Amino acid sequence: MNQDYDVIIIGGGMVGASLARSLAGRGLKIAVVEAWPLRSGRQPSYDDRAIALAYGSRLILQGMGIWSSLEADAEPIRRIHVSDRGHFGFTRLEASEQGVDALGYVVTAQRLGEIFMQDLEGLTGAAFFCPASLQSFEVTEDAVSVLIIMDGEKQVLRGRLLVAADGNRSLVREGLGIEVREWDYGQTAVISNLTPEAEPDGTAFERFTDTGPMALLPLSGGRYGLVWTLAEAEVDGVMALDERGFLRRVQERFGYRLGRFEKAGRRSSYPLKLLHAREHVRPRVALIGNAAHAVHPITGQGFNLGIRDVAVLAEVISDACKAGDDPGSLRVLQGYADWRKRDQQTVVMLTDGLVRLFTNPLLPLRLGRNLGLLALDLLPGAKRQLTRQFMGLSGRLPRLSRGLPLD
Repeated sequence: MNQDYDVIIIGGGMVGASLARSLAGRGLKIAVVEAWPLRSGRQPSYDDRAIALAYGSRLILQGMGIWSSLEADAEPIRRIHVSDRGHFGFTRLEASEQGVDALGYVVTAQRLGEIFMQDLEGLTGAAFFCPASLQSFEVTEDAVSVLIIMDGEKQVLRGRLLVAADGNRSLVREGLGIEVREWDYGQTAVISNLTPEAEPDGTAFERFTDTGPMALLPLSGGRYGLVWTLAEAEVDGVMALDERGFLRRVQERFGYRLGRFEKAGRRSSYPLKLLHAREHVRPRVALIGNAAHAVHPITGQGFNLGIRDVAVLAEVISDACKAGDDPGSLRVLQGYADWRKRDQQTVVMLTDGLVRLFTNPLLPLRLGRNLGLLALDLLPGAKRQLTRQFMGLSGRLPRLSRGLPLD
């Protein structure tokens, strides 16, 4: 049985779900194909990691109409303290310097997922196929056909545009043979939530160490979200520690700026790789989120970069449909790719450069990076430009990134 849609989204995680939310109710027929059942709690995007939402991402969620549901659970980041462990360099980024109440916000991926799931089930014009698996797809001049299996039965979906939101091992990207630039950092991120003696005061910490960066993000409930980057050889030992041993190791690396760490939540780990697709569009196909790019978590840009993809693609699709254009044409989709190119390349370059700079043990580089941190703290123009980039407020902004609805 063939079923016709305007947009078929492969992947119902945070990025795919946000695109469906953005496009719903605009006269489009949307299909979302997701491998995990709705509300199963097993969707990989919706675990208990701390997610740093840039200020620009808050505006996007506001434009989608869902920020009000999330705001009570979002802990504001009012300042960021960046330092190099054992060295003199540091810098501070302040929300007040940017004229905003917060540089960003921190929520758990689980809570963000709950908000999306609550919202998705009532979307106008959207159909959800889950749990369902993508088997194959075929692109022709005027349509794309997608073969899925759901409840043991084959179904064929036809659409004008196929959007790959299926993660860094995207079956859509691989099926098209799109090449990627990929680099294995030889590092793994250990994730947990910690309760320190000191109550969160809106300060997030990015602490560079000789084993990799350690980020602590203020969370609700007096907690901090930990993202600890380790060399692969160290991960098994750290994951095997009991709670007291784990807290002691974190304390040794971070110090006592927050007092003693008293409690640690469940730990998980993720290998870290850089991935950047060499093409983000083909006729009738667009890549968004980790299907297009996956970056090191050093500055918390992963989800923020993906939701900025969503904001631009949603506007390009919406404008094309209002103008009577084909949203799957290469001419239309190239507008999305060109619009997103600079932001994506800048974030990839900055995150990759910071990882390489702050894990290099050579004395001249250690001295240079610490002087650079101090110089950044003393140069308000440079600091403002860098901060605006990480807030998601640089360059040409789509309507959602200004907190406005698509209409």
